[in-house]
Amino acid sequence: MEHAPQLPFFNRGPSLYARLALFLVLSLVLLFVDARYQYLDSVRNVVSILMYPVERLAALPVTVYRGVGDYLTTQGSLRAENDLLRKQRALDAAALQQLQVLQAENQQLRKFLELQPKVGYSTKATEIVYVERDIFRRKVFVDKGAQAGVQPGQPVVDDRGVVGQVSRVHPWLSEVTLVTDKDNMVPVQVQRSGVRTVVYGTGDSGELSVRYMPFSGDIQPGDVLVTSGIDGTYPAGIPVAKVTVVDRNPALPFARISCQPLGGADRHRQLLIVSSNQTLPERPEPEEKAGKPKKKRGRL
Repeated sequence: MEHAPQLPFFNRGPSLYARLALFLVLSLVLLFVDARYQYLDSVRNVVSILMYPVERLAALPVTVYRGVGDYLTTQGSLRAENDLLRKQRALDAAALQQLQVLQAENQQLRKFLELQPKVGYSTKATEIVYVERDIFRRKVFVDKGAQAGVQPGQPVVDDRGVVGQVSRVHPWLSEVTLVTDKDNMVPVQVQRSGVRTVVYGTGDSGELSVRYMPFSGDIQPGDVLVTSGIDGTYPAGIPVAKVTVVDRNPALPFARISCQPLGGADRHRQLLIVSSNQTLPERPEPEEKAGKPKKKRGRL
């Protein structure tokens, strides 16, 4: 069956190539006008407003999926954290009961021995504001000075142990010499055996040393050294360092002992200045000065 020829009425208008050229020119003109004069910003904003609900609807399954996943993850982590806190609470309760029993026994023993109770210590919170520029000197400056009642010689501690000692006081600042300074020393004792000794700074922020310890000294790696309190400066029982190396070399006159400081000013900026409320009697004068008779001048 042959098709009837198309009528000339339906062949009116420009050709396909002419239409293509027209639309290409129109597109280039629109691109130029939009880039030069920003005439289509309002049209673009209107289209984006109309398309926003469609975009939100298309993204809704992904949003719901992520929300459900986050909710389940949060619930699981909260359950695990609650279980851990319950266990820790039970352990803390048991430790607290044991501590209360020990405190009661301590008070009873002190009454039996007619000993005076230990005097407490007050603290002042402070913050590091400057660090010594000389890398060979282990010192920092804190924001409490004479106006806050800080005095030279007061110990400085953090949440883990002794950090140093106030060496100089200014009106609004204080200089703190760290325990790791090579000119600093702290009287300590081994927490396990009670052996007293002295730790010295080495100039290294991560190392202390114990000197003049005989081979027979009851000290070993892992021991914790705490302040002995016999110097009248540091309160007794504050952790200072942990023993890392004990070298009993027969070729040396004393054991070589290295320690790691427990407190440190390089981990945080907040410190505590300890003030003792205890008044100690004055040290007696040396026997040479106290017992030496005064010379009398004879008459000529």
